[in-house]
Amino acid sequence: MEKEKPIGVFDSGIGGLTVVKRLFSTLPKENIIYFGDTARVPYGSKSNSTVIEYSMQDTNFLLSKNVKAVVVACNTASSIAIDELRKTFDVPVIGMIDPGSSMAVRETRSNKIGVIGTRATVSNRAYSTAIRKINPEIEVTEKACPLFVPVAEEGWVKHKATYEIAEEYLKELREKGIDTLVLGCTHYPILAEVIQEVIGREVRLIDSGIASSEIVRNELSRIGLETNSAVPGHASFYVSDIPTTFKQVAELFLGQPVEEVFKVDIESIKFK
Repeated sequence: MEKEKPIGVFDSGIGGLTVVKRLFSTLPKENIIYFGDTARVPYGSKSNSTVIEYSMQDTNFLLSKNVKAVVVACNTASSIAIDELRKTFDVPVIGMIDPGSSMAVRETRSNKIGVIGTRATVSNRAYSTAIRKINPEIEVTEKACPLFVPVAEEGWVKHKATYEIAEEYLKELREKGIDTLVLGCTHYPILAEVIQEVIGREVRLIDSGIASSEIVRNELSRIGLETNSAVPGHASFYVSDIPTTFKQVAELFLGQPVEEVFKVDIESIKFK
């Protein structure tokens, strides 16, 4: 029965749905419980202590749904709260930072890596610290790109304004001569085509959702918790508030219909 438990995924809002999509590609038979903290989004502008508090509550909610592993599908929470979550809970906790950093180090040829993310992720220097821990010789340039989040949620994946914003944000990274760019926010894969065009086709984009889904598969295999199911898995969606556009944006992010979304009072969840 342990093997048939779902994988839990949480994010500050809906960006983590891009990670759910990657998990289904990598682990198509696994069931997933997704929680988006839409009432308190964004985490990127909150203090570290608040991000840790929210992340603890989010994880407690997922554990109340009997999950076998937790994926922190939020780069801000991964950069701030991951150590505290691992110390507190006895299930595997997989974040975005280490998997994305490791993939970037494997892919770079020039040892010049760019990272784009929220202000919190960039100010915490989470990716540059993780990358340099693997290879101190790598030059890392980080850039906060806060406007990419609302643009992605508007569905402006090919809009003129998106190109103009991308040009403004990415010109510094282009001038640095990077050959690898980490998409350090789970919203950003929605804008990958625009980002790729503006940064240059020769630059390899790193989707931390892809990297983390591979880590989840490896971890479940290591501890013997891969499902034995022969049928495709399904996802259940929970949020702390239901924005009027949630279903529309979720379907854009996932590339498939979303039948039902449940609202929960996240602040009522008791700490473990």
